[in-house]
Amino acid sequence: MSNFGSQLDIHALTRAGLLLQLADPTLPIGGFNHSGGLETFVQQGAVHNAATLKEFVCTQLQQNWIHNDGAYVSLAYHSSKDNNLPALMQLDKQIGAAKVARELRESSYKLGIRLLKIFAPHYQTAIVRSFQEALLSQQVRGFYPLVFGLLAAAMHLDKAATLQAFYYNAVVGLITNGVKLIPLSQMAGQEMLIELHEKIAETVAASMQPSIKQLGATTLATDIRAMQHERLYTRLYMS
Repeated sequence: MSNFGSQLDIHALTRAGLLLQLADPTLPIGGFNHSGGLETFVQQGAVHNAATLKEFVCTQLQQNWIHNDGAYVSLAYHSSKDNNLPALMQLDKQIGAAKVARELRESSYKLGIRLLKIFAPHYQTAIVRSFQEALLSQQVRGFYPLVFGLLAAAMHLDKAATLQAFYYNAVVGLITNGVKLIPLSQMAGQEMLIELHEKIAETVAASMQPSIKQLGATTLATDIRAMQHERLYTRLYMS
């Protein structure tokens, strides 16, 4: 090994690689099949160009996810670090109650269970094993943000980096879907993502200590469009 290579922190690089894999939009968990109500917004004409797509993504990031999925990732991370299964079980119930739309609720726990199946065999910490047992006994549903935070803690990933990766994954998913649905060019999608990095960073900072009073606050229009999705004349996505 060269002198330069010997100075690298292999463990830090390994954790960085794990974080990239955990947040990879191409993971075989089915995330690319869900638009989270965006397809309905597009068909109704509310989202119809790059400007309205960017506005939609910003709204989800700073008015929805920051109080819902992102907040639950943050809280689940802490509970997992504390080896606190009762707290994780309570968060699981809260997530289920906060997701009013059945489509969003079902997609979340399906994604979470699939994510757990990929990584849990390789990170059998005490809290991961306890959570798996609770899942098998149907004490929890295994919602995606909760599993994301649980696994990140088990992998000893940095919390801020975990939140940034989670939000990045969510933003990329919406932009990718929007580019296909409107449609827009791939370049327009990349330019939008570049412009949103600062917003993502701001949301990460606010999510390090989530507001418990605002936990579960959501954008009702998104819930309604997710409910309406199954009645669309044509559909590319499942939600």
